[in-house]
Amino acid sequence: MTYQQEIAKAGTLIGGQAHWDGIAPESVARMRLQNRFHTGLDIARATAAIMRRDMAAYDADPAAYTQSLGCWHGFIGQQKLISIKKHFGSTKGKYLYLSGWMIAALRSEFGPLPDQSMHEKTSVPALIEELYTFLRQADARELSLLFRDLDKARETGNEVEIQRLTHAIDNHETHVVPIIADIDAGFGNAEVTYLLAKKMIEAGACALQIENQVSDEKQCGHQDGKVTVPHEDFLAKIRACRYAFLELGVDDGIIVARTDSLGAGLTKQIAYSREPGDLGDQYNSFLDCDEVDLNGIGNGDVIISRDGKLLRPKRLPSNLYQFRSGTGEDRCVLDCITSLRNGADLLWIETEKPHVEQIASMVDRIREVIPNAKLVYNNSPSFNWTLNFRQQIFDRWQAEGKDVSAYDRAKLMSADYDATDLAVEADENIRTFQKDAAARAGIFHHLITLPTYHTAALSTDNLAKDYFGDAGMLGYVAGVQRKEIRQGIACVKHQNMSGSDIGDDHKEYFAGEAALKAGGVRNTMNQFAA
Repeated sequence: MTYQQEIAKAGTLIGGQAHWDGIAPESVARMRLQNRFHTGLDIARATAAIMRRDMAAYDADPAAYTQSLGCWHGFIGQQKLISIKKHFGSTKGKYLYLSGWMIAALRSEFGPLPDQSMHEKTSVPALIEELYTFLRQADARELSLLFRDLDKARETGNEVEIQRLTHAIDNHETHVVPIIADIDAGFGNAEVTYLLAKKMIEAGACALQIENQVSDEKQCGHQDGKVTVPHEDFLAKIRACRYAFLELGVDDGIIVARTDSLGAGLTKQIAYSREPGDLGDQYNSFLDCDEVDLNGIGNGDVIISRDGKLLRPKRLPSNLYQFRSGTGEDRCVLDCITSLRNGADLLWIETEKPHVEQIASMVDRIREVIPNAKLVYNNSPSFNWTLNFRQQIFDRWQAEGKDVSAYDRAKLMSADYDATDLAVEADENIRTFQKDAAARAGIFHHLITLPTYHTAALSTDNLAKDYFGDAGMLGYVAGVQRKEIRQGIACVKHQNMSGSDIGDDHKEYFAGEAALKAGGVRNTMNQFAA
């Protein structure tokens, strides 16, 4: 509905009541517009539709890829979306990523934890709910400012401004965007995965990212010691997520199937196989085995039969089984095809470096079977982007026969190389990495998992260095506040950002002229009006 239609609807409702004196239709309309989403399921349904439209747009044109940043607090997510709207005018194609790593490191009641599914399961849906609470408040704040400006325009009789503001209200774009939420390896068996998925969806998540590691051995994708599970175990969890979406009426919810097989050299169990060539047999075919005869079987050995031979998989003292070296890419391709055939919508291949052709080589094979396969890709802070891309340029130049004698490949991170042609070309490749990978390697969504973890640490370090050093208070004023004012950062008016003006609006609705409001002339936030 338009703003005027909302006012008319509220007026009809109020007019039909005998004892609702003092309830103003326009105030009701404003509060309704400021609270567009009543439940997390409303958010999940709306944002799932956004993602589906974006996925279709990417299929038509790979230049229409999407992006997100990981946020560990509702305020961080809110400020990100406010900034996006300020700089780009729209949130289209911009999502939020909820990182299990950051929940473990920053939001667990145990304190900082490694990314090994040790944090409380409930902290995941709690952060989703928190993020959307802050995004909805951003809507309410932005609309509140428009309503106040509209009132001023009416007071001055500025009809052009009234029409402009009414149009802006009618066409207000919400800060509520899709969240891709990390459910790790499901935190247990398929039933646990289903129960947690429901809570995450009820909190507003339209996209769940789940990985094929063992729940109780789960590791960060960029750590060693990763252990995968047979496909049937993982597919049961994909189905659990789908059932959760369907039960809650989010019929187009998105499942992102992540494979860690590229860096995982171990499995906890041998897959169950019914016949040669089935999925379990394909999984087992990657095991590192020794051929044995009946006389060579030792105490406690596990033996499998394939092609008329007896094979003994290599088992470690940890009771884990080892895959053959060099099988990672083949396992990733099989993981991806299998996941897409069994209910997943998007893929996530966790790699050890950001290399377009490495990713593309796997995606090409996947698309031979499933032509519209698309990826979510982790532009990870665990990569040394500078070193990786400088080495990629070095290797390419060397292969092309260019003279690279001026460069030490192992020391290319050095600032001594910053002004060189090699460093300039590497930086340009970093700048265009997302565009290039979207076009060449099927990456629909680019995210950075932990950026706001690092930005919080960096900005705090800079402030601490200056404020506790010789700069004193100037360290804060010049390094923070002056920049906030000049860059138009919304939270420089932190009282407004926290909802003080919205509260004043409500007080006026409730009490009229008797309202005791905080935003009067003595409010020091007025110093930032200039």
